[in-house]
Amino acid sequence: MFRRKKKDEPTDAPQAPETGAETGSAETQNAEASDATETAAGAQMETSGPAPAESAGASESTAGVKADAATSKSDRGNRVQKVGTVSSDKMQKTVVVRVDRQVLHPKYRRYVRRTSRFMAHDDLGATVGDRVRIVETRPLSAKKRWRVIEIVQKAAK
Repeated sequence: MFRRKKKDEPTDAPQAPETGAETGSAETQNAEASDATETAAGAQMETSGPAPAESAGASESTAGVKADAATSKSDRGNRVQKVGTVSSDKMQKTVVVRVDRQVLHPKYRRYVRRTSRFMAHDDLGATVGDRVRIVETRPLSAKKRWRVIEIVQKAAK
């Protein structure tokens, strides 16, 4: 089905030029074009007027508080979220979540199931068999670095 090509076999694709002068000139042209677009974008930013929060006099203090809250939340970055099945709930406020993923096998070109187990802090009361969404968080204990944020689907009884 799949056949690897040997190195000495000719390929149908054309060979890339090996001279550094031709590729270097193309790279410098691309760099100059990107620099020009960056300076144009910077000029547009400078010409724009003051922000709406700055122009409001009375609501300036409330706008500042909202802006601080937004920046502190965005400073954390995008946290990783995973969906998995609860496999154990025998601990207090902790569940073990099994997350399955499929990986293409490099040799056989078939999908293989890989399973990861995460210990997650659970305030919502998830039970065995529930599908839950977990989010990455600060270390809560020696093995807990995840938190359950929602129960996607309750287990069938």
